[in-house]
Amino acid sequence: MKRIIVILFLITNSLWAQVQFEAKVSKNSLGINERLRIEFTMNADGDNFQPPNFESCGFRVVGGPSQSVSQSWVNGRSSFNKSYIYILLPTQKGALTIRQASIEINGQIYKTSPLKINVTNAVELPKDPNEMPAISANDNLYLVADISKTNPYLNEPITVVYKLYFSYNIGITNWKELNKPKYNDFWSQNIDIKELKAEDGMFKGERYRYVVLRKTVLYPQKSGKLEIEPLSLDIDCQVPTNRRNFWGQALMTADSKRVSAGSKVINVKPLPEKGKSEDFTGAVGRFNFVVTPSKTTLKNGESMDLNISVAGTGNLKLFTLPKPEVPTALEMYDPVHDENVTTPLTGMTGKIADKYTIIPQFKGNYQIKPLRFTYFDLNTNSYKTLTSQPITINVLDGPTVASSSPSTANEVEKNKIEAAKTFAYNKQKTSLLPVYKDDFIGSSLFYILLLLPFLAVPFLILGKRRKEASDNDIVGNKIKKSNALAKKYLSEAKKHLGHKEPFYIALEKALHNFLKAKLHIETSEMSKDKIAEILSERNAESTTIHEFIQLTENCELARYAPATESAIQHDYEKAVTLISALEKQIK
Repeated sequence: MKRIIVILFLITNSLWAQVQFEAKVSKNSLGINERLRIEFTMNADGDNFQPPNFESCGFRVVGGPSQSVSQSWVNGRSSFNKSYIYILLPTQKGALTIRQASIEINGQIYKTSPLKINVTNAVELPKDPNEMPAISANDNLYLVADISKTNPYLNEPITVVYKLYFSYNIGITNWKELNKPKYNDFWSQNIDIKELKAEDGMFKGERYRYVVLRKTVLYPQKSGKLEIEPLSLDIDCQVPTNRRNFWGQALMTADSKRVSAGSKVINVKPLPEKGKSEDFTGAVGRFNFVVTPSKTTLKNGESMDLNISVAGTGNLKLFTLPKPEVPTALEMYDPVHDENVTTPLTGMTGKIADKYTIIPQFKGNYQIKPLRFTYFDLNTNSYKTLTSQPITINVLDGPTVASSSPSTANEVEKNKIEAAKTFAYNKQKTSLLPVYKDDFIGSSLFYILLLLPFLAVPFLILGKRRKEASDNDIVGNKIKKSNALAKKYLSEAKKHLGHKEPFYIALEKALHNFLKAKLHIETSEMSKDKIAEILSERNAESTTIHEFIQLTENCELARYAPATESAIQHDYEKAVTLISALEKQIK
């Protein structure tokens, strides 16, 4: 018995040792401007290949994935090799690690070993003279930050517009943010740019095209020298070479450049102390100040609203409105704040308001003192103070202030009646009912919980037997898994309708897993003739079979050829239609 176990163990190890899945790179040390070729190879066909996240490893994918498959027979023995190839460009220097890739082969998950790559400074690359660019992207591609004002006052708005200038001979194919600008000690608001549009302009005394990439409004929140950290981009572009086509036009070649707008220093001036009042809360700009009561004549128990608003252009969201002072006979509640402010490139504009609710407590005439609002006017570089008019509130009835200390029984009773009217909405009497609770032991719930475990035993046994039967059904489980994967990758393809390569990769996996689930075949058996033969035997229509095989071929070719969004949408809809048709036709 022991010998049999040892023999089985050795056979199993020998079978497992035959499966190889590894990653190879073209070089282990390269300059930051060089490209790296990485190849994931396996000697057995597998499914669900998952590459590492190259961006988190410090690399950007500039080519691939491309796939190659080879199979040969020598002296009656077969050999199989499958590869996934990527072209990478490092995004940072230092010792980088490419993490593990994984794949599923014969129901087992295999992973590659991590690879150490040393990225050094840029190196000089040998080039074919015919492929040398006629112009350099370094001298024809610039990122500029236009700042409206470099010495503003505290809380004065300034704008930063980032423009990418490029010559008429260069074509921009892609760009990616490496470092986003940071606005420490600034209040900032980005302006949405709905469409990137190239325009003509002058730069360094020459004509260029430019694209506005970002617009931001800034309000400095402290005085002194404040730094705006730079925006950095990685630009992919096409530049002309010395080679010409049949008509004499220059052939283009791919190039890339990293550009930065550079850090900018803003020298913020403090607001002058001369003319600054004690009630100044930091308002800077040009404003109107309005104080409006909803009514000035009230009956006992009525309320009024006092609206305090500031409208104009300036740092509307960055200061507080003055608070009114009311007599003690008027009860004032906390305000409701409202903002109706937009932020175009010129700065904040709109209106802010506080609404106070005031309820009088006694009969009489009461005055709300005038309110003062002070702001710093940027046009005159001086402080201006706006003052509201005093507001007189006339309360027609109710208890008087003098009667708050009643001397007679009639006056006391009268004040009680008035108070009862004021708080009539409050319930002043309660009705309490005793709460009776039965003992838990001996109750119906007690006996149900006591018998519940015994009643659950048959269901547990039945569930266990069903699970064992399901676990032993290896073929059925494999079909369910393939069916689930087909649905998963079809759903993933729908998410990538706007992106060609991930769409066709997911769609191809969905079609393969559908065939594995319905025809009970492995990936290694999926030749076009074999698929057509099995589908025909399962009573699928010849037209459907032809369109299905044509779609799988299209998935392989479309990843490496141009494809429009309409073509991608058509292929997705066609895949859904064909899968639905085969579901009905296959028996």
